[in-house]
Amino acid sequence: MIPSEFIDELLNKIDVVDVIEEFVPLKKSGANYMACCPFHKEKSPSFSVSPSKQFYHCFGCGVHGSAIGFIMEYQGLSFQEAVQFLADRIGMTVPRQIGNSNSQAHKALKQQQQTLEQTTADAATFYQQQLKTSPSAQNYLQQRGLSDEIILHYGLGYAPDDWQALAKVFQPYPSNALVNSGMVITKDDRHYDRFRNRIMFPIRSTRGQIIGFGARILDSGEPKYLNSPETPLFDKGRNLYGLYEARAAIKEAQRVLVVEGYMDVVALAQFGLGYAVAALGTATTAEHVRLLMRQSDHIYFCFDGDSAGKKAAWRALENALPQLKDDKILHFLFLPAEHDPDSYVRSYGLKPFEDALLNQSLPLSAYFWQVLTENIDMDTQEGKAELIKTASPLLAQIKAPALSFLLRQELSRKVGIDEHNLAQLLGQELPRPQTIRQKSYQLPRNTFRQPPVMSLVQKQIRALLINPQWAVYIELPEYLDLHGDYACLAALAERIQASVTPLNSGAVLELMRNTEFEPVIRQIIHDYMDSPDVMQPGNEDDCTTFRQGMQKLLDNLKTQQIDALKRKLQHERLSADEKQLLLLLLSPSKMPSV
Repeated sequence: MIPSEFIDELLNKIDVVDVIEEFVPLKKSGANYMACCPFHKEKSPSFSVSPSKQFYHCFGCGVHGSAIGFIMEYQGLSFQEAVQFLADRIGMTVPRQIGNSNSQAHKALKQQQQTLEQTTADAATFYQQQLKTSPSAQNYLQQRGLSDEIILHYGLGYAPDDWQALAKVFQPYPSNALVNSGMVITKDDRHYDRFRNRIMFPIRSTRGQIIGFGARILDSGEPKYLNSPETPLFDKGRNLYGLYEARAAIKEAQRVLVVEGYMDVVALAQFGLGYAVAALGTATTAEHVRLLMRQSDHIYFCFDGDSAGKKAAWRALENALPQLKDDKILHFLFLPAEHDPDSYVRSYGLKPFEDALLNQSLPLSAYFWQVLTENIDMDTQEGKAELIKTASPLLAQIKAPALSFLLRQELSRKVGIDEHNLAQLLGQELPRPQTIRQKSYQLPRNTFRQPPVMSLVQKQIRALLINPQWAVYIELPEYLDLHGDYACLAALAERIQASVTPLNSGAVLELMRNTEFEPVIRQIIHDYMDSPDVMQPGNEDDCTTFRQGMQKLLDNLKTQQIDALKRKLQHERLSADEKQLLLLLLSPSKMPSV
């Protein structure tokens, strides 16, 4: 048996969009992704994938589930096989539950993660407070032209020039959490703060948690920039600075810009360009590219025009090749050698910068050929042979069918070799039309039939599936007679409340797999999640309605049980326990007001 804690961790680390997109071409549509359903034949897309809920749902045939459910259905695997498939994909080892030991170990890991997240959050608060008391740090940010609004938006702070400044807010000092989060260094039995006399840039995960820091020295010390080390929270190859803060701007601009430094991100935001992000002391990785592609169809890389910038740009292109998709466009912009985005915008303004970004940047294909041919004499046969040798292994990495074909076609034109002969020379075949395997799912025969009107308890179950965080408002006492859908709601809330980490909709669905309530939940999803609007997260008014609904359910359940006891009392005496229960039911009660 696979521990449920491991399932939670697995679903937290993978992305349902990435998983499904390996098999089904997805197109961004608002906050979600759409496609023609792979499980039934249709002409118009009705298959929706939600990144925020980590959940897919077809409004045509009703199929739905998490990333695990998709692999089970699409690949025809068992639950255990699907979990193994996804775990292998990201290098996780699937544990087997023997007694309670593995479960306790995973709970301990989750507890450690929560402790580290709280530690970095408290450190960020401390640094923000220290900024208010440091004239030199404030003066530096003012010289860079940063407003209070931008400083607050990115949570900038200041680490004092003190070897153990964090001891003022963390006791004991040091603690395991301070060391494991990278905030404190241990050397020769001495402990001291990693960050000293630096402007602090909190690094957030895509969920908004502070997972590490970037830091810039205030004086002429070295290194000029310093990042948190790799920790259980922070993996520089999987995170991008400023992405969490840039989400709304990326959606509005319909593009994302990747720059080299976090000061560039903040400076551009000050000038009104809020859709910039930065890699964290490392080259752009394949994980970065996948993460960027989930944000927008148009990805712009901006590099300094010096040799280091050109080297970084080519490394980004190489890592991007296996991730390319036909509906995603990558662009490369090189600034004059004496400029970075910060200095360029300060010298020329935002409009010239965005004009250059949109009109002078090179699409990946143009940059690809520019670099490969710049030192080759294409007027000689030797030069053409060298281009084939250099380009072939790079082209072989591209999985996007249309782009791959067009680039090979361009190579054929450049070297003057027929496409078929070139393919034979490279030991490859030209692409053949692929048939997409269709499963035997069928639309319901009576698609016109409306499902029955939803009961209140079914509405509450649906709302809880979409907004698992609302489980804190549910408390159904054990003395109530819970049956049917009521028992399902109680079990659903109990499992969500028992989780040590926040759950998304996909993870919640997996919690109920193979339970007696799974058919109830699947029927509610099939019958009543019939449009994208229904699946949108609830707002404050919706939450209030949900809490009122829970109070009404509680009152109804109590009334039903009171009536049943009163009817019994008319014909026979109540037992002592039943009398005590009746008194308990007659006393007023309210739902939690968390």
